[in-house]
Amino acid sequence: MFRQLLLLLAALACTHVYASEAKAPAPPHGDASTVKDMLQKNYPQIGKIEKVNKASFLGLYEVVTSDQLFYTDKKAQYLITGSIYDLKTMRNLTEERSRLLFAIDFNGLPFELAVKKVKGNGKRKLAIFEDPNCSFCKRLEKELVRVNDVTLYFFLYPIFPGSAEKVAAVWCSKDPVKAWDDLMLNNVQPPAGTCDTPSAKVLELGKRFNVTGTPTLIFTDGSRISGFLPAAELEKVLNDAAGR
Repeated sequence: MFRQLLLLLAALACTHVYASEAKAPAPPHGDASTVKDMLQKNYPQIGKIEKVNKASFLGLYEVVTSDQLFYTDKKAQYLITGSIYDLKTMRNLTEERSRLLFAIDFNGLPFELAVKKVKGNGKRKLAIFEDPNCSFCKRLEKELVRVNDVTLYFFLYPIFPGSAEKVAAVWCSKDPVKAWDDLMLNNVQPPAGTCDTPSAKVLELGKRFNVTGTPTLIFTDGSRISGFLPAAELEKVLNDAAGR
């Protein structure tokens, strides 16, 4: 419990509250649409707001953008970022809601656009958007070597300069899985390729899911994680996702 409390305090230390100077009138009680209109009109710098929902705690409202969850008050004077915990249960309420709000239908992914690699029994599944020139993607690949019994779907996502050519070379090789492993683990560049590749469709898919960086990991429960994870954490998230 002491360790959990330390983690909680660290999370709270990263929570930020942004206060507006404007004194906006309070909307009718429970009128989430009015809160949304006020935020969008008075603070366009927030970006496009997908929806605003009444939260189940503290009289707050959820502010949902394409890929983030914020909170605001009923007067739309404050914007709160960070995680909110239930101290009695130590549940991260923000994380739980984010998992539902931003869930992706894993089984609906177009796996024919991915390089598929089966390790061990392949029972667990993981989809990853990766760029061959992404340093954190290469770090992730080294961690994946230590993860077994998983089917990996690599969506080769060339967003860095010079990446499109490397992705094409992988796709056009005789064994794309081996070519991808050699490139990411050993820095061995496959011969240039001129075949048709699904790169345009993968870029379109990533744009639809608002994948703005690599690596982006998508688990079978629809949750996503942006960034590098060590093998031990990957194992835990894979098992948790498979159990849901």
